[in-house]
Amino acid sequence: MTDIPPVPDEAWFAPLARFLGPAYLRNAFTKGTKQEVDFLVDAMALQPGMRVLDAGCGPGRHALELAGRGISVVGVDQSEDFIALARTAADDRDVQGLVSFEVGDVRAVPATNDFDAAICLCQGGFGLLGGGDEEHDVFVGFRGALRAGGRLAVTAFNPYFVVRDIEAGEHFDAATGVHHERATLKDDAGTERDFDLWTTCFTPRELRLLAERAGFSVDAVHGVTPGAYAAADPSVATPEHLLLATATP
Repeated sequence: MTDIPPVPDEAWFAPLARFLGPAYLRNAFTKGTKQEVDFLVDAMALQPGMRVLDAGCGPGRHALELAGRGISVVGVDQSEDFIALARTAADDRDVQGLVSFEVGDVRAVPATNDFDAAICLCQGGFGLLGGGDEEHDVFVGFRGALRAGGRLAVTAFNPYFVVRDIEAGEHFDAATGVHHERATLKDDAGTERDFDLWTTCFTPRELRLLAERAGFSVDAVHGVTPGAYAAADPSVATPEHLLLATATP
């Protein structure tokens, strides 16, 4: 296992985002945005006029879908390239005044206490930090951004699913919960390039403890598949866990 590269200290996802550009949205897991937002709007009781923080928003697909429903959204992502894509997409839609995108780190969300909800989906930066202690800081940031009673939705890779279906060349670090793989990606022009990917996985118990320690009351942890969110119990058969929680006073 000595040939497995360690998780970089820097934002390793930025070069990947720069390479992929618009091609990111060709991935199958991005095609279920409407279904995911349908589920979250119902589960989190989101209504037009509310303010939502989309942390680790990527190219803005969830933020734009929410804005199209009259919900005000601030999207934050560390990738300047993804933020540029999100802003261009917003200009192409009739959502002016409802959505804005900012370059920022999910570990440094301002404590404004004025958002009605926060979402961090599709790993959204939270699952890309490398299995250290910074995940607690992220949850504290979410709590600081929300008003009392504000709702939180976070997805994370399911370690049981990853270990059960691990493939040749992949590695799961049982000490940190980090899954490493070497993937061949294709950009918008069809050029292929290999990238190392490190994704931290979380059990339902870990998600509950992180949320409760940061000042949330946990409403549920569901086992979900991208594009097919549902109120289902966690299992080894679903690739992600979806945490739903409420900010306590």
